[in-house]
Parts: sequence; C-alpha cells; structure tokens
Amino acid sequence: MVIMERMQMERMLATPADAEIILRLYELRRETLMRQARAWITGEFWPTTAEEYFAVAGNAADPHNPWLRQVLSYWEMAAAMVLHGAVSAELFVDCNGEGFFLLAKFAPILDEIRKKSPGFLIKTAELVKRFTAATARYEMVLKNVEVMRSCR
Repeated sequence: MVIMERMQMERMLATPADAEIILRLYELRRETLMRQARAWITGEFWPTTAEEYFAVAGNAADPHNPWLRQVLSYWEMAAAMVLHGAVSAELFVDCNGEGFFLLAKFAPILDEIRKKSPGFLIKTAELVKRFTAATARYEMVLKNVEVMRSCR
C-alpha cells in the first residue's frame, strides 16, 4: 500500500504552477553571483575530508564561504519544496541534477560532515530516499561523480 501511494504521488501530472516554480528556480540559478558560486562549488571545490569542507564552511573569513552556503541552501530549499508537495517530484528530478551532483560529490565524507553538521544536505538525501525517480537520478549522477573524482 505504501509503495503504491508513493508511486501514485510521483506519477501525478505536473501542473502549470509546478512549471512556474521550476522556471523560477532556473531563473534564480542564472543570477550572476549564483552562477559564480555554482561554478566554484561544482568545478573547483573537491574536499576529500570533512576538515577541508569545514575549512571553508566554518570560516566566515574565507571568500568562498558565502558561495558554499548560497549554493547548498538553494538546493536544500528546492528539495524541501518537493518534499512538502509544492512542486512535482518527477518534474523537479527531470529538470534538476545539480543538487544530486552535490550530494554525490560529498558522499565519501557525508557521515564525517554530519557529525558536526547533522542537517547537511538532509533534504536532498530525503528526496533521494522518498522518490524512485530521484533515487535513479542520484545513482546515475553518483557514477559520473566517481569517474570525475578518479580523474582529479
């Protein structure tokens, strides 16, 4: 019964309001400072330990600290919208991969980070657990990230 409810919830057709939210999320990602922050966190910031992560996240004087907080909180906010039913899970997963990329990127040090910061990427992780489309997307992205990590 729970599995059927989960599948029905995921398969509901997106509404025009869902599309508006997705488009608004896209617009926010295009803002200049957000683009710079996203480019840095996805391309340049590859911590291998929680200490490396917290050297930026826990240091307000680090120039990348605001970028890290901006991008992570953006994707956690977007995931929360899905979890609370404000936007279709399937549409969100079809249109957004970066949040899954970040979860995959931090996967090797996730438990270490959560010892000090228990809420770290918790909404994105819940999205992956709750929706089969998100699970599938995350698993695909995780493989890609592992290849990227091995090439670094």
